[in-house]
Amino acid sequence: MKNNAELAAALPQTALLESTWRTKQSGEWLAVPTLFLMFWFLFAGHSAQAQQGAHAFTAATETSQAHSAPAAQQSEESAAKDAAQNPVAAAISLPFQNNTFYGVGPYRRAENALLIEPVIPFKLSQEWMVISRTITPVEVIPRISPSDQVDYGLGNIQPQFYLSPVHPGKFIWGAGPQLWLPTATDSELGTNKWGGGPAMVGLFRQGHWLGGSLLSNEFAGVNHKHVNSMTLNAFLFYNMSHGWYFVSTPIVTSDWTASRSTRWTVPVGGGVGRVFKLGNQPLNARAEFFNDVRTTTGGSDWQLQTQLQLLFIKRRHPGSVAGGR
Repeated sequence: MKNNAELAAALPQTALLESTWRTKQSGEWLAVPTLFLMFWFLFAGHSAQAQQGAHAFTAATETSQAHSAPAAQQSEESAAKDAAQNPVAAAISLPFQNNTFYGVGPYRRAENALLIEPVIPFKLSQEWMVISRTITPVEVIPRISPSDQVDYGLGNIQPQFYLSPVHPGKFIWGAGPQLWLPTATDSELGTNKWGGGPAMVGLFRQGHWLGGSLLSNEFAGVNHKHVNSMTLNAFLFYNMSHGWYFVSTPIVTSDWTASRSTRWTVPVGGGVGRVFKLGNQPLNARAEFFNDVRTTTGGSDWQLQTQLQLLFIKRRHPGSVAGGR
């Protein structure tokens, strides 16, 4: 069975909802993911020709507006892609990330965790900002023995806070504390102890590439039942035209309280995603498959991660000059 730190550790980044129901024939819980079909139709704008005998000032004004509107749109698209892929972007977003782990426990069932991860930046000064990211896991745990039932409910909520420069250089970074709150509704869904630990992120951009990692370690509780686990969430994006991108965001975890041979979970894989608009609302959607080349006792064989993220980008007026964050 996956530990709670694995379930609650995923990028900014957000999930396509997964349907889970009990079948009448077997009485067992099955998780059936529903992937979003992403279609985005591009449309061409039209331009009006200048009338003969128009004043030069009027023609210049129309030309300026015609050029500033595409520039503002391009700036908004760039900001939306940055908010979708950069964990410390200066933009509000609401990711829903769904993680399904297949082959869990002695009965090789599916385990599911929906992570709701609102991201809100706060500007402290002209040079510094704090990005808050609160991970709220809603979990479904399969039965692990004949006497057990399926457990579902809320796991341990983990607020994170990253201090980051407003105007970073080529290397973008953030660091700060994270908390571990005793909010699990069942002992199988988490450890109800107060705790916390350090969290940090670093990333770079180079052409079409964006890559980096989030690193954190959680401590909670003492004595016989406590948490001491590390999470390394590496991410790599290759951006293409029309908002499409290839992506790999494996979540490597280590439970330091377990034996050396059973503490690591190492997934390998990737997928595809797209940043697009539904009406006036910018969205980010992606899907990834991972094979667990190393796993804990009773851990999963492979994973499916899907994500839907609402992006809230500040719009610029067509006449304004786009600037860096």
